[in-house]
Formats: sequence, structure tokens, C-alpha cells
Amino acid sequence: MIAIRQGRPCIAIRPRMQALWGVRAETSQLLTSPNGRLAAAAASQLRDGKETFMTQAAKLLYTARTHTGGGRQDGMSRSSDGRLDVKLSPPGGTGIGTNPEQLFAAGWSACFEGAMEIAARKRKIELPRKCAIDAEIDLVLDEDAYSLRARLDVSLPGLDREIARGLIDEAHRTCPYSKAVRGNIDVTVALI
Repeated sequence: MIAIRQGRPCIAIRPRMQALWGVRAETSQLLTSPNGRLAAAAASQLRDGKETFMTQAAKLLYTARTHTGGGRQDGMSRSSDGRLDVKLSPPGGTGIGTNPEQLFAAGWSACFEGAMEIAARKRKIELPRKCAIDAEIDLVLDEDAYSLRARLDVSLPGLDREIARGLIDEAHRTCPYSKAVRGNIDVTVALI
């Protein structure tokens, strides 16, 4: 069955087959990847009620591994390579540790800046040396349910505003963090 995903045609695999990673891919099961290119055959699964595709052509670039204990309340998180070793505390609390929202803000803003660099290179534009991103991640409680809300304020001093906006828009389309939260949380990306 042909379906449309983000404006591109792809094959929708039946729900019973979605749980099976061993789905035999035939030529008719070629999919378009998120960047719009034709991808190799793929297996599909349901994750949180959304259909996801894992292409056989996808190349794993890196896997971050952490071990966390204690959660937000006086917890700790350590990466497998030892480069990250942090104490955790609840947001706004008196503890000395950081919190998941701060870690998410730091990771997303760093990744977003990398996506802007790639967009600038494609357009043969040099990013200003003092470009910066101020990221704010809100932890929100609404009707007894927690969620996140985000703002990225991007500073590209000395760059024409129209060019800067184009780089920011492209980065927001291609940044893995932006793609991960798209449609899941409220996000504002502003040029300041």
C-alpha cells in the first residue's frame, strides 16, 4: 500500500508485519528517507503509536551510552567513556547537580550550531565567529501530565538577516534534535 509521509510517497507496511524486523523487503518496498532521497528497503515498527522506518542503508555514526541512577533526586549519570560524569538534581532545587532539561538544552544547541555550519558550507557562507545559541527548555505540568517546551534564540552577528534566517530554517529542518522533537513539543526558533 502506498502512503504519503511528509509529502513523499513511501510504502506502508501492515501493522502485523511492523513488529517483525525480519520483514523481507522487495523492490516495491523502497522508501524515501527523511532527506527525500530514495532509501533502501526498510523494516517498519510502531513506536508510541507512530510508524518508524529503519532503512538497511542507514549508516550508524555513533551511539552514546550512559548509566543513570537515582533519577532527578540526587542521582548521577555517567557515560561509558567517562567523558560525562554528572550529579543530578531537580530543576530549581538546592542540589549541586544539573538536570535533564539543562543537558537537553546543551546537547540540542550544540547540535543545532553544527547543522547551521553544514548549511553555511553548502551555501559557501562563513558563519560569524561569535555565533551563539541560547537554549531554554521548560518543564511544564499541564493537567497532571509533564511535557517540555523549547526556545532556541540564535545570534549570528554581522550576517544579513535574510541569509541568517535561511541558515536557521535549514538547520531546524536537518538537526537531529529538531527532527526528534518535531510535532512532539512546542518549539520556537528565533533570530536575535
